[in-house]
Amino acid sequence: MTDSSRVPHRLIGVVTPLALLLAWELAGDSGAIDVRFFPPPSRITHQIGVLLASGELASNTLASLRRLALGMLLGGVPALLLGLAMGISRPLRAAIDPLVSATYPIPKSAILPLVLLIFGLGELSKVVMVALGAFYPILINTVLGVVNLDRIYLDVGHNFRAGKWQVFRTIALPGALPSIMAGIKLAVGMGLILIAISEMVAANDGIGFMIWNAWQVLTVDTMYVGLLVIALLGFLFAVVLDEIERWVVPWKSRN
Repeated sequence: MTDSSRVPHRLIGVVTPLALLLAWELAGDSGAIDVRFFPPPSRITHQIGVLLASGELASNTLASLRRLALGMLLGGVPALLLGLAMGISRPLRAAIDPLVSATYPIPKSAILPLVLLIFGLGELSKVVMVALGAFYPILINTVLGVVNLDRIYLDVGHNFRAGKWQVFRTIALPGALPSIMAGIKLAVGMGLILIAISEMVAANDGIGFMIWNAWQVLTVDTMYVGLLVIALLGFLFAVVLDEIERWVVPWKSRN
């Protein structure tokens, strides 16, 4: 897809949310929806200004982003390395794949009480929750990316007597990059979900804490601000990761 053909698509991606926000505002003004539970965007925007002025929004957002970044590193790096190794080695894949299949369906939010019991109420428990959410999408997509490589590339590497590290670095990793990037995108979305859940239960700051605290004092506008921030972060991460993917996987963008 050329750059010129991407412009209308990006324009549609901007216009559609704006149209929905306008419809929401008009529905609130006309009384079609209950503004006590669905405050119009103008009220939410005003509340954003209040929270920005007090510094509450910035501090909570930074706290969540810090936990998200640490969790992605803690879960993503081992998942990437293990996924590449499993993709290359059939015996290793046969040994670990049943464990992945058995533990992946367990809802990560259901593990939160156990994580809190083991790691306590401090920062580590929130980081571990994000790491658990990031681990599986990156691992599974990395394995699939390597396994689906045309075996001729691995055979060429072996014929040229490439060592395991050379095969790992020059064949498996580049070939699996499109699938790895898909896994990272899924992992970031899961990380945002889990960081919000964990902060609602055991935190004194963060977006999840802000939403839960707003619910306790019935400040509905602030609840929507927290939800909006999570949505915006998800959108921004998607845009950034798309650009990174075009840079590290240029051959995919030409398809």
